Amino acid sequence: MNARMDRRSVLALVGAALAAPHALLAQPAKRVYRIATLDDTVEGARDHTWRIFRSRLRDLVLAEGNDVAYESRYARGVSERLPALAAELVALKPDVIVCTGTPPTLAAMKATSTIPIVFASAGDPVGSGLVASLARPGGNATGTSILSLEIGGKLLELMRDISPGATRLAYLIDASNKASAAAFRQIEKHARVMKVTIRMLDGRKRTELERSFEIIKRERVQGLVIGASGTLLEHRDQIVQYVAQQKLPAVYQRREFVDAGGLVSYSADIELLYSRSADYVQRILQGAKPADLPVEQSSNVRMVLNLKTSRAFGIKIPESVRTRVNEVVE
Repeated sequence: MNARMDRRSVLALVGAALAAPHALLAQPAKRVYRIATLDDTVEGARDHTWRIFRSRLRDLVLAEGNDVAYESRYARGVSERLPALAAELVALKPDVIVCTGTPPTLAAMKATSTIPIVFASAGDPVGSGLVASLARPGGNATGTSILSLEIGGKLLELMRDISPGATRLAYLIDASNKASAAAFRQIEKHARVMKVTIRMLDGRKRTELERSFEIIKRERVQGLVIGASGTLLEHRDQIVQYVAQQKLPAVYQRREFVDAGGLVSYSADIELLYSRSADYVQRILQGAKPADLPVEQSSNVRMVLNLKTSRAFGIKIPESVRTRVNEVVE
């Protein structure tokens, strides 16, 4: 009886061993999602925020190499390259496209009406035509917004705090960016109330930027506001160096400029917005439709101050500003 049982056990083990490879072969391959990213800046300019995005996806059990494969394209500050880059990504048939701001998102939307698109930190999504409404986007795009229209007035107030005598101001942006142009219209309204003048200057390309520098010098501009346009990051060092040479009070809408030596930035919490954009991607990969995911507008803002630059410029930062600073760069 025992011998018979032993023979049965041995036969069962042999059968299981022979069947095991076939069982393994029959298992479906693990799904690897393809995520495309479209950035209007140079590669590396947004490394910090992209790391936050990917880190959040790992927290959501979507790790690069195991669960996710990335395809990235960079316009290097030339918005005219975005349509071709968007078409390249669409041809790869990714599961979702993640875009930085308004111009990349518009390019991606023109390239596809079916592949889901998530925009990170876009300004004025409704006014720019990215979505039908914040609550019901209605198309194949959704994401997070930086509330740039409201921040514009705060930038002017910050300029007044650090340089009360500055009444001739300039706002440097990518003039082709619809969201930035809309933000400037709001800033103009605030400027009239504050009894200061402000004009819009273009900084999207080197030639436009150099022309803007000439205007700043010729018209004796007393203060400079640098907008959130991603294309300006291509010229970050040149802008910061010019401001330093002219000893010009300047406030920035991106903290990357402060890291490069700029005085102070006031902006939406971009890190939070990129993290939340990863949440949108995860929900879409689980089957949610962009048309049904409301756009998230963050009310969180961050002020970053470069004390070394403050001392070099001889600008005394009032206590009313210091108490609102979230981060100090030495």
